[in-house]
Amino acid sequence: MLFKYLFIITLIILFVPPVRRFVFYLLVGRQLVKEQKRNGNVHGGRREGEIRVDPRPSNDSDTRYKGGEYVDYEEIK
Repeated sequence: MLFKYLFIITLIILFVPPVRRFVFYLLVGRQLVKEQKRNGNVHGGRREGEIRVDPRPSNDSDTRYKGGEYVDYEEIK
């Protein structure tokens, strides 16, 4: 009788996708989300490939500032 219930539960988990996703989330998903949050803080909260440009200094006493350097770039299509 116990074998019959275990067999039915196993079939439901194997062949019903929403149940399978829920069981996966219970077993692995929470730990995976924790690791992603922990690793996301290492990068300063920026996404991969995001560009950050520091603003020009607002110090008016430095009049020799003529702008930045030219940086070559390659357009990716």
